[in-house]
Amino acid sequence: MPEEASNTPNANFEPSVITAGIVGATGYTGLELIRLSEFHPFLKIESITSREQAGKTLKELFGWNGKYAHLILEEPNPEKIAEKVQAVFLCVPSGKAQELAYSFLKRGIKVIDFSADFRFKNLSLYEKVYGIKPSYPDLSQKAIYGLSEIFEREIKEADLVANPGCYPTSILLPLIPLLKEDLIEKNYLIADSKSGVSGAGRKSEEYYSFCEISEDFKAYKIATHRHTPEIEEKLSLLKGEEVQIVFTPHLIPINRGIFSTIYVKFRSSLLTIYEYLKEFYQNKTFIEVVPLGRIPRISEVVGTNLCKIGLFEDKKRGWGIIVSVIDNLIKGASGQALQNFNLMFNLPEDIGLPKTSFFV
Repeated sequence: MPEEASNTPNANFEPSVITAGIVGATGYTGLELIRLSEFHPFLKIESITSREQAGKTLKELFGWNGKYAHLILEEPNPEKIAEKVQAVFLCVPSGKAQELAYSFLKRGIKVIDFSADFRFKNLSLYEKVYGIKPSYPDLSQKAIYGLSEIFEREIKEADLVANPGCYPTSILLPLIPLLKEDLIEKNYLIADSKSGVSGAGRKSEEYYSFCEISEDFKAYKIATHRHTPEIEEKLSLLKGEEVQIVFTPHLIPINRGIFSTIYVKFRSSLLTIYEYLKEFYQNKTFIEVVPLGRIPRISEVVGTNLCKIGLFEDKKRGWGIIVSVIDNLIKGASGQALQNFNLMFNLPEDIGLPKTSFFV
């Protein structure tokens, strides 16, 4: 059962530079992680990899001007990388992380994985959803689900963290505390989520081209999205019984950001639920439960590691409405990974992570 934990830094905190590698550094999440790392005083990126772009620098590929501009991309060789890092971020597709994680862990390197390879405890469900057979079942059972605010204590002791999906992050953060306290009905959960196009990754498919996305708004993978089983498993494990959710993702013509509208049945008054959720997250620097009546906006969280949550009630129809907004590339991916890194290495969890959104 997850427990709330304070954001107070450990009394024995002694700053020291920790070296890390990024495997799969040229995708959106890898590049965002490098960008965030530029501002982290206790993290030094020693290795970045790309099979296709090995031998080139970030300056050559992207015109990068930060302190890692001239770091050379290399082939993802765990043995060589492990000689110079203490941690590694795996920004690779599902199915590609298992062997890499095993190789790094056996060499004593802590691993934060962005894929779905270690998110599931029910391995037959993972195999059914992703069509991939788990190569290291024991690692899957030992991996900690990296929802930072919920599993903080477990993450601090972990060697392997499975970074959550972006949609699940936006949905689980408001739902977990309310289900835990039995403040909402478990049988009435509907999540309608909208995401910027970067959530699909750096793809050259026609479906994600400018003309296909611009001036449009569309649902996709209705009733079949892979994040649905991830959300349901975490809610079910928490509740101790099966929990199901109706989840529909949409693409909107913006670069980044997720806006999740979640419909629930309240078991208590709106004010009681609001006060509980606000108290639950009162010591969590990246979670803001906004005042009643206020609707959080994507523009308030873009460029930050924040999740903003708003609560509403339709008394006439008997439904509660929860709004949750995050930046899919930061709180939904690279920022949460960096937050987990901080926890794993006994650093204050907010170091190197932005809280101020882009103004325009």
